[in-house]
Amino acid sequence: MKILVCISKTPDTTAKIAFTDNNTKFVQEGVQWIINPYDEWYALVRAIEIKEKDPSAVIHLVTVGGADTEPIIRKALALGGDEAFRVNKDPQDSFDVAAQIAAIASQNGYDLILTGKETIDYNNSSTGGMVAAILDLPYISLATKLDLAGNTATLNREIEGGEETVEVNLPIVVSCQKGMAEARIPNMRGIMAARTKPLKVVEPVANEVKAEVVRYELPPAKAGVKLVSADHPEELVRLLHEEAKMI
Repeated sequence: MKILVCISKTPDTTAKIAFTDNNTKFVQEGVQWIINPYDEWYALVRAIEIKEKDPSAVIHLVTVGGADTEPIIRKALALGGDEAFRVNKDPQDSFDVAAQIAAIASQNGYDLILTGKETIDYNNSSTGGMVAAILDLPYISLATKLDLAGNTATLNREIEGGEETVEVNLPIVVSCQKGMAEARIPNMRGIMAARTKPLKVVEPVANEVKAEVVRYELPPAKAGVKLVSADHPEELVRLLHEEAKMI
């Protein structure tokens, strides 16, 4: 069993976000970077659980980015990845990321490609589907459970108004979300071992950029809060009738 886990670098949710060049570029200086939680907590940890049941399984990691992504990928190795690939490119859009991941995948013959359901910066939720389309593989999105029996995978996934169970033959691409696994913390042994695990830097394949950032915009500032004394419920009723807005 060969598993490829896609790893993204994202800003910590507490980081202060700013833009420059007329709001067309994201200011990266001073931002705390982390592994995208959906990639780490669900995709990577589920791969580790599979390997714990089948020690012959191999877990490879892949990320697309510059040298500044290496601390992120080393943490993923510390959690339980066996080796990693870093495609040496500043990705331009989701398709660019998918094309680079697909190139790595096509060269190594993976049985299972796992991604988080989305990244917490752009929330596109599109890369996994694009990887599957490029590789002409089945794609199961929003999976909450994954079981393997030989060459068959059984997955649960969320659908509108309920849950769906799917059986599919490997190889497949799966995007993972809450329910797939429980988050883990790397231990000291894993941290020490990660220092010597292979991290291969590969050059990107040629790819046509499909999209470009026109501008960024911060959400509007939150409005103030009005406090109503418990002794005056009639004022609360008035505010709800006259000033409250439907969202």
